[in-house]
Amino acid sequence: MSEYHVLTVIAAFVFFYSLFASKLEKTSVNGALVYVFCGMLFGPHVLNVVDLKVDGESLSGLAEIALAICLFTDSSNANLSILRRVEAIPTRLLLIGLPLTILLGTAIAWLLFGKLDFFEVALIATMLAPTDAALGKAVVTNPAVPGKVRESLNVESGLNDGICVPVILFFIAMLAETPEASTPVHLVLKLTLEVIGIGAVAGAIPALVGGFALRTCASRGWVSGTWLQIPIIALALFCYGLAQWMGGSGFIASFVGGLLFGAFTREHKAQFLEAAEGSSNAVAMITWFAFGTVILNLLSVEMSWQVLLYAVLSLTVIRMLSVYLCLLGSGLRNDTLLFIGWFGPRGLASIVFVVMVADQKLPGNGTIVAVAVWTILLSVILHGLSANRLSIIYGKRIHDSNI
Repeated sequence: MSEYHVLTVIAAFVFFYSLFASKLEKTSVNGALVYVFCGMLFGPHVLNVVDLKVDGESLSGLAEIALAICLFTDSSNANLSILRRVEAIPTRLLLIGLPLTILLGTAIAWLLFGKLDFFEVALIATMLAPTDAALGKAVVTNPAVPGKVRESLNVESGLNDGICVPVILFFIAMLAETPEASTPVHLVLKLTLEVIGIGAVAGAIPALVGGFALRTCASRGWVSGTWLQIPIIALALFCYGLAQWMGGSGFIASFVGGLLFGAFTREHKAQFLEAAEGSSNAVAMITWFAFGTVILNLLSVEMSWQVLLYAVLSLTVIRMLSVYLCLLGSGLRNDTLLFIGWFGPRGLASIVFVVMVADQKLPGNGTIVAVAVWTILLSVILHGLSANRLSIIYGKRIHDSNI
């Protein structure tokens, strides 16, 4: 199949979806849900119109770029005045809820997948613990949802994938029996300091320098017209690439960079972010479409009732119970706890982690990949269909001052 044939089909899909995108965004059928199913429809297993032959490295690269841009732009839009008032909520979600999710996920995976060893089931739980900023965008940008809830979910999804990176690397090292695995405590501390610390610094410095430069040039009228679309995308990718190059987490860098950029570039921030939004959406669209073309192959690997059951439990009991327990005593209403617990979609970060694990060729790869892919697909369907409707219902039940 010619690469020009593939290019033509993808370009036609992007064009025609763009014609109805604004209308579809107000319905339950939009975004990643449409992209993935169109990829499946046009892919080699159904209509065979497009056969992208996306290898692991290419798919991972697309997902990383899409997630980096999404993290940067979403955190740039964060309302810091609201975030300061509710910082205890995302703090609990990250420091208590995330470990609880991994522990509970590990315990259930241990019960369901007896043939896997401890580090393999722990790896499954950790890969599926982070929530996705891109899939959660319909909720965190919906004005019907109280600002306190939106900002809490935004910060949680922006940081939890970066926090999970050193944990995943540790489990992979233990399974691969590398020399460093003989000193697990030292390895955990080393990976955590490097991945998170370097990531934060690599995001903060470019964002501050780049934000100052953009603010100065924009105030003098040097940046205008079509050039408004480029700086944010370039800065987001610079933060991500620098962190990865230095051995840190590009996801942490993108989120921290966006947060600082938004805080120190208030005057011209809106016009830059609005111009970058189209590029961000386009990259995400192509990523999900590409994932859709290969998903049927991945879904057929080691399919069993245990795999499907764990995927359902990951999105419901494991996530929701962990959130409920970690936020007990916070003063939040039960419907707010359930809302925050339900909107923990799995997406681009989990795709990246799937590729990371698949490249290692671990003994339990088939089961690990099958569980992760089924969870991502169910999340795309269930969270995609429920985001707008539940946000409106929840918004009518509650006020921002009384969550």
